[in-house]
Amino acid sequence: MSYGFKIMVEGDYALFTRPEMKVERVSYDVPTVSAMEGLIKSVYWKPAIRIVVDRIIVFNPIKFINVRRNEIKTKIPQRSVLSQMNGNGSPEIYASEARSQRAGMLLKDVKYGVEFHFELTGLRSDHEDESEEKHYNIMLRRLRNGQCFRQPCLGCREFSVSRIELVDDFDLSQVDTSLKGDIDLGFMLYGVKFADCGKPINNNWDEPKFSDKADPMYYRPHMIDGVIDVSKYREGIIC
Repeated sequence: MSYGFKIMVEGDYALFTRPEMKVERVSYDVPTVSAMEGLIKSVYWKPAIRIVVDRIIVFNPIKFINVRRNEIKTKIPQRSVLSQMNGNGSPEIYASEARSQRAGMLLKDVKYGVEFHFELTGLRSDHEDESEEKHYNIMLRRLRNGQCFRQPCLGCREFSVSRIELVDDFDLSQVDTSLKGDIDLGFMLYGVKFADCGKPINNNWDEPKFSDKADPMYYRPHMIDGVIDVSKYREGIIC
């Protein structure tokens, strides 16, 4: 039995930030694999499973829009939050003092197809009867019911997904004609590989501490007639 899924994802805007851009946010032409994994994890995720994206299909023409946004350039330190929880201090940031205006090049009117499956990790499990079928049925039910435990987004949290639909197959005839042919997308960020591999470094799942050490992974995909066959490039990932 196959435990894979196919979903259609749509949104008004998307931002898959190029890491080489240090100041202004500039999006890749197409989604990164890690962004699609994060979107799926917003629907259902457990330490016992690993989301694996197999294909990404771009349906709408690639259109960019330039916007200027106000961002907060600092964040509240964790120690300040913990101090307030103990009844001391008042962690806060004054937006008028920490505001920074930045330009961003976003994608607009996006529509993607994502084919994925999951694998068991062997990490923490809430039940002894851990199986692929159990997680498959939970994911299937949540996708059918439109459930999620946090709002799925397209790269950046402020660009929410407007629709996620579970489908039996993709209608590739709906791919825009501008995407036909073999398009070299260049080197793209595939994801981030954490040193702890998802396991607490203190071996305590009740009060876990994870490592912040991580290495970026890159790959060089080609989009053929709107389809990025991620599984084809998985062995060629560069750290």
